[in-house]
Amino acid sequence: MDPRRSTHLRTCNLCEAMCGIAIEVEGGRIRSIRGDIDDAFSRGHICPKAVALQDIHEDPDRLKRPLRRRGSDWEEIGWGQAFGESAERLAAIQKAHGRQAVAVYQGNPTVHNHGSVLFGQLLLRSLGTRNLYSATSVDQLPQMLASLLMFGHQLLLPVPDIDRTRFLLILGANPLASNGSLMTAPGVERRLRELRERGGRIVVVDPRRTETAAMADRHVPIRPGTDALFLLALLQTLFAEDRVRPGRLANFSDGLAEVARLVGSFAPEAVADATAVPAEMIRTLAREFAEAPSAVAYGRVGVSTQEFGGLASWLVNVLNAVTGNLDRVGGAMFTRPAIDLVAFATRLGQRGHFDKGRSRVRALPEFGGEYPIATLAEEIETPGRDQVRALVTSAGNPVLSTPNGGRLEKALAQLEFMVSIDIYLNETTRHAHLILPPTAALEHDHYDLVFHVLAVRNTAKYSPPLCVPADDARHDWQILLELARRLDVAKGRNTLGRRLMSAALGAMGPRGLLDLLLRTGPYGKGLRPFGRGLSLRSLEHAPHGIDLGPLAPCLPDRLGTPSKRMDLAPGPFVQDMGRLRDGLGGAESDGRLRLIGRRDLRSNNSWMHNSERLVKGRDRCTLLMHPGDAARHGLRDGQTVNVRSRAGSVAVALQVTADVMPGVVCLPHGWGHGRDGTRLRVARAHAGASLNDLTDELRVDALCGTAAFSGTPVEVSPA
Repeated sequence: MDPRRSTHLRTCNLCEAMCGIAIEVEGGRIRSIRGDIDDAFSRGHICPKAVALQDIHEDPDRLKRPLRRRGSDWEEIGWGQAFGESAERLAAIQKAHGRQAVAVYQGNPTVHNHGSVLFGQLLLRSLGTRNLYSATSVDQLPQMLASLLMFGHQLLLPVPDIDRTRFLLILGANPLASNGSLMTAPGVERRLRELRERGGRIVVVDPRRTETAAMADRHVPIRPGTDALFLLALLQTLFAEDRVRPGRLANFSDGLAEVARLVGSFAPEAVADATAVPAEMIRTLAREFAEAPSAVAYGRVGVSTQEFGGLASWLVNVLNAVTGNLDRVGGAMFTRPAIDLVAFATRLGQRGHFDKGRSRVRALPEFGGEYPIATLAEEIETPGRDQVRALVTSAGNPVLSTPNGGRLEKALAQLEFMVSIDIYLNETTRHAHLILPPTAALEHDHYDLVFHVLAVRNTAKYSPPLCVPADDARHDWQILLELARRLDVAKGRNTLGRRLMSAALGAMGPRGLLDLLLRTGPYGKGLRPFGRGLSLRSLEHAPHGIDLGPLAPCLPDRLGTPSKRMDLAPGPFVQDMGRLRDGLGGAESDGRLRLIGRRDLRSNNSWMHNSERLVKGRDRCTLLMHPGDAARHGLRDGQTVNVRSRAGSVAVALQVTADVMPGVVCLPHGWGHGRDGTRLRVARAHAGASLNDLTDELRVDALCGTAAFSGTPVEVSPA
């Protein structure tokens, strides 16, 4: 074997699937990236995105040194100067206008980086602001809210036991494109095939015939935004036909009688017109779900990001519970990861919280200490006490990923100061005064703190760094730690205790914290030097990962409620039912087209569009429209059309297809790279149109403030 050639085993961190990959390196250069056939979890599966690890690492557009804006241009500066200016400006703005004058936005890539997860809280503590925002409120917040109110912890999220179920009901999700979401399942297509081969069935409820729906036993089109009505009708059928069988869950559950009362008026006939799902189809699905040997309902982004996303997410859990399919093999189960964030946070007294405060302008509720991102623009624009005057962004591109990005980018231009931790000069960071670029994925080690919590099987794997970063490079955690330290100095709060903590954490780094968390986790060896069990060293000796076994029933012990009982009818959801009743039938009344989003296997939000290999080929940023709607509007396939909403308009190529139901149009998210001032040459050449130039920041789930992307009213006309 050529001594210059070696193979590096790693977990791909570009989506939630945690696929094991083998990277072949020769002479210091990456020669190939392929699936690791011996990986304990993914068993050789790989998707097209994995090559982007190399593309990002070698990207000439990737920033390597801090940038400072000078008018319309940028200049490189040293790290000491960048840290100093950042801390001084932020501290000065807080001194002049109060702590809430600085806001923080954390993007989706944060949870793919254990260093950011472990050290991000240090910066937030030093800032001391309540103006915190993240991608949570444009994604999974309703499902975390349901877990908090029902199970007592916002991270105690049920995961479909896809490998053992016999009936999989999918709502608003497309795992063949997402590789699973809040369901870490590498090789999900193989897993779905195996489900059918063992006699199981798959039903997809979605306004679009997605890639997953195409391989399912049945596709049920549903009008966007009406999933809660559909789920209520399923439950009404189960109660009316005496098919409710919670089994052992009844021994530690409260609220079943209240659920029966709430669903009583939602017979399938009462919701058929609003949902566009025939009453008899609803009854058939309810019976099939109840009669299956094991079954699980799984809802994702299409369920979460609508005006009744909180109710729909709660009802998915209720459906699994009343049929006895919660915490049951083949149903919706809970993980026991090697680093148990649920148990760790519980020991610290942090189970999550909801509605402990309201945003200043629109009075939207906080969740887990964060306000909904849909309100950030108005918090910047609106004068008064606690107006946002400065912003810190970390690994985020909210101009392309949050509702009405056009309004937000105008608001960003009004800020007194903005600092971004990011490897790119993108559509958001172009508004920053300073950009602090961290190392790329292959230059630091990796452990999936978050996605092991959501995996369909308990495993553990650690990946060492492949590439040695430049001497003057900084990892995310180092940037966060140093910013926090400099802020403490600038604010005159550099006490001995804070200095000692900063020094200790800096000495440990993420490696030391990972080792401690592994040792004290459910499979750990503890602090005994010769004990048996997991530690960071034992994971380093298992480069393909370690299989810790299938998911196992764990309730009521795992519940975080003080009573160790599950609440099937939490008060906030019960109260929100009145809003749903008031809106019954409103979805179809105005006759306007309803916009939904979609995802492509080669994309993950706006991350990877600067990789030529992932964007070449046919145009994937097209507007899907049903042939009947195209004929009615006088439009033809391939034509450029204008799509207009209350928030804005875009021009995009039309794709006429029966894959979307009548009355619905569909545009992918994450595109819109044609804005000036970026340094993304490949992405700009494949700009596409931004879905979030159309989505409306005023359309939110009134219960929890999540952006209601799904079902945005639009008009489509010839360009």
